[in-house]
Amino acid sequence: MVEIAKLARTLDNAAHRARATRQLSENTKYTLDDAYDIQAASIQRRLDRGEKRNGMKMGFTSRAKMVQMDLNDMIWGRLTDQMMVEDGDTISIKNYVHPRVEPEIAFLLKRPLGYPCTAAEALSAVDGVAAAMEIIDSRYKNFKFSLEDVVADNASSSSFVVGPWCPPDSNLDNLGMVMEFNGRPVQIGSSAAILGHPVRSLVAAARLTAESGERLEAGWIVMAGGATAAEALRPGVNVRNTVEGLGSVAFNVTA
Repeated sequence: MVEIAKLARTLDNAAHRARATRQLSENTKYTLDDAYDIQAASIQRRLDRGEKRNGMKMGFTSRAKMVQMDLNDMIWGRLTDQMMVEDGDTISIKNYVHPRVEPEIAFLLKRPLGYPCTAAEALSAVDGVAAAMEIIDSRYKNFKFSLEDVVADNASSSSFVVGPWCPPDSNLDNLGMVMEFNGRPVQIGSSAAILGHPVRSLVAAARLTAESGERLEAGWIVMAGGATAAEALRPGVNVRNTVEGLGSVAFNVTA
């Protein structure tokens, strides 16, 4: 029998202390459903310490990534208020294990969103959209993991930063996105890389949370998924993501 609470404690301790741990799958055989149970239990430990849920993140929203991982669906993770980095703030590399950053688009919900829903219905629940970035950080040694491992580890989610909110009816179709380190482009992509259109990711987020017995709540932020490959972070960089029509968002990294 899979010891959900024990495995959740292992991952929570690794994230909390910023220390790499062995892949859970090395010693335990468990299913994808078990992995989501471990994720939920790990996040509950954070909530018990006083953190508050404030959203969810989507993973593997690139068709190419799904094919590479031999998947037929996306994965998702949970966000809390303590994971949010303010636009322009500085993070310390010592608080992470293997930090990488991805350019994204974020949605802010003005009312709960359940499933089933159409793209139009999903957009009607949106209060704002923004340029965003997610700092992903696998807690596993050597950045190696199985699908179940990464889901259990909250889909590698660690922190996220969101820029100024734009009107919910802003055009999101094929927007150019440029992520820079110290003013030098390191990743260039398009919002179309997120399932063809970011709103499809929002609909998928409603479906996946519903399948887990939850729903997207008013005030939550939904991170739509990476538009490009992730870039490894290092001390001394200013990271900026500029999205056509939505402006930019930035943070700094220190030792």
